Amino acid sequence: MSSNVETLMEMGFPRNRAEKALHVTQYKSVQVAMDWLFAHSDDPDIDDPFEAPKGHKLGDSSTPSQEGGDASQEAGEGESTDGTSQETAPAQAKSLKCDECGKRLRTSTDVQVHAARTGHQSFSESEEEIKPLTEEEKKEQVARIQQKLEERQRQKREQEKKEAIEKEKLRRKQGRDMVNAKQQHEMDEMKRLADLKKREKLEDKLARQRVKEQIARDRADRAAKSNPPQQTTSTVEKAPSTSPPAAAAPKKDYDSARLQIRLTNGSLTNSFGAAECLAAVRLYVELNRTDGASEPFTLMTPFPRKVFTEDDMEKPLKELGLVPSAVLTVTRPQ
Repeated sequence: MSSNVETLMEMGFPRNRAEKALHVTQYKSVQVAMDWLFAHSDDPDIDDPFEAPKGHKLGDSSTPSQEGGDASQEAGEGESTDGTSQETAPAQAKSLKCDECGKRLRTSTDVQVHAARTGHQSFSESEEEIKPLTEEEKKEQVARIQQKLEERQRQKREQEKKEAIEKEKLRRKQGRDMVNAKQQHEMDEMKRLADLKKREKLEDKLARQRVKEQIARDRADRAAKSNPPQQTTSTVEKAPSTSPPAAAAPKKDYDSARLQIRLTNGSLTNSFGAAECLAAVRLYVELNRTDGASEPFTLMTPFPRKVFTEDDMEKPLKELGLVPSAVLTVTRPQ
């Protein structure tokens, strides 16, 4: 059996693989072991250490008892018990042949390997003996085996390279998708905030418009109350000549105040009802000023100098001495 191991080693197989292949194929032939190596070259345990089992191995010489039986059998061949000769036994098959491709095989194991590799199913016995490989054929077979091994390794490297490229493409695509998703999320968030701010500005504008409309309605109501429509009267009787002299004309009661409001970048002029609170004037300034609309401010009269406080905001203009006209200055709070 050592010659078969050396033959496989000459073909380029490691000793461990050669011994394992011969053991698995029951030491039938080098061809069978080589076919097994080709079929199992990619097994994960192909290079595990091989330990030959102890005891009798298939292919070894038979036991003494068997040798004796074989000798007696050989001695009785060709001669009957009474000494007369018998006819020669039919020739035994020395190989197997694939009826589909014509390849000759040594053993049934070779047939199974060949069927598994090619899918052929029709085989027959042959009396032709398969000659052992010559040195030239061994070299050609070794070269062919090495070429197949190199081709498999090349295909494996190409496959691994393709898989690595696909993984890198997938990784980059996932990275781009994550960046795009993050950017889209940020854009959506900015749009949502812009819409929210726009809606708040619109609501604030509508609220101010409602306040202005309410001030206008209140002003119109107060004007209507202070100036009732004149009623037509019939002919007025003439007063007797003896009537007392007319009393002195009462002091005129003004129902509106015309205010000039001085800003840091100009001035505003508007008329307010005498009964309106100072808060209406402050609201008017807030809605119409252009010199820092978001900054707080206070109102004051330059002469006589008086700074109005929060308590003054609920007082009517008439009570604050701003009727019939006055000048107010917008200043920053101290």
